[in-house]
Amino acid sequence: MSALRMGTLVFTAWVTLLTASGIAHAEGVALITGEQWMQSSEELKKVYLIGIANAYEVEAAYYKAKPPSDEHSLIPRFGRGLKGQTLDTVREGLNQWYAANPDQVKRPVIETIWFEMVVPGLKQNK
Repeated sequence: MSALRMGTLVFTAWVTLLTASGIAHAEGVALITGEQWMQSSEELKKVYLIGIANAYEVEAAYYKAKPPSDEHSLIPRFGRGLKGQTLDTVREGLNQWYAANPDQVKRPVIETIWFEMVVPGLKQNK
């Protein structure tokens, strides 16, 4: 798949998720919650995760010669915390977490990734 087509797909998925009902906002930035996550197709969920992965890759590439410290960026911790994970394992982990915690559907997906996957992964991947 060409980079332009992938970019278009990610953008389209992002816009689709943003227009879904009940989007949480943090200082003007739309945050996708478990509500939108659980209502989305598996393909759309994967596209969302590809967008996050691409943002990670861009920042990692930018700092490649001199990676930022943990205090200056989340990138090093995301990398260590998600070591060994794939898009599919993260997607399935989110599906399982929101299914097991229906009272938490208002929680942003990125927050769930951080606290339910990255932080425990950091403890395992020291």
